[in-house]
Amino acid sequence: MAAAAGAGTAAHAQQAEPLRNVVQLSASGSVEVDQDWLQMQLSAVREGSSAAVVQQQLKQVVEAALRSLQPQAQGQDMQVHSGSFGVYPRQDDQGKIKGWQGRAEVVLEGRDFARISQAAAQVQDMAVSSMGFGLSRGGRQKVLEQAQADAIGQFKQRASFLAKQFGFSGYTLREVNVNTQDGFYAPRMQRAGLVMAVAEKADMASPVPVEAGKEQVTVQVSGSIQLH
Repeated sequence: MAAAAGAGTAAHAQQAEPLRNVVQLSASGSVEVDQDWLQMQLSAVREGSSAAVVQQQLKQVVEAALRSLQPQAQGQDMQVHSGSFGVYPRQDDQGKIKGWQGRAEVVLEGRDFARISQAAAQVQDMAVSSMGFGLSRGGRQKVLEQAQADAIGQFKQRASFLAKQFGFSGYTLREVNVNTQDGFYAPRMQRAGLVMAVAEKADMASPVPVEAGKEQVTVQVSGSIQLH
């Protein structure tokens, strides 16, 4: 029993011995590309003495917009869906409700900037309230793969360099983490006024000019290696 216990203790001590020649390191890869995805929001605002009336007016505006836009939708080129919808009380200085105000949105998004801008200009009783640019899902995946390959290559190159500088012939990868520093949308927002009179719509019949910018996707690779 004593001999067995002694052998177990020795084995545990051997396992607990800290690893030698372990190095922590990190590397990153970045790719900058043109933004290929546009999201444009159309909004309408209505006011009235009754919440139900305001809600009904906005409902009619949204339904008319969707009827006009949905036949023009085409896959990834242009998608159409409803956005936020809300009706809120307006209060006077004494905190009493003096009326109601509501706002509704319809969202256009996709890769065909010209189609989206032209379709938005044709919608009656709604105007562009905001727009933003980003990367499509397919475009982002392609860029992620490029950035990831670059980051892994940089990690391996640095690991080999460190091994050589410390006088070792090579290294063994112990652990590695891959992190993406991005989000689905990192848009450059251009905001118009949220409350737009219907009378102003006539002056906004021409398509809103759109021009995307650049977006950078970065992948970070970190981990540890053991030199040998």
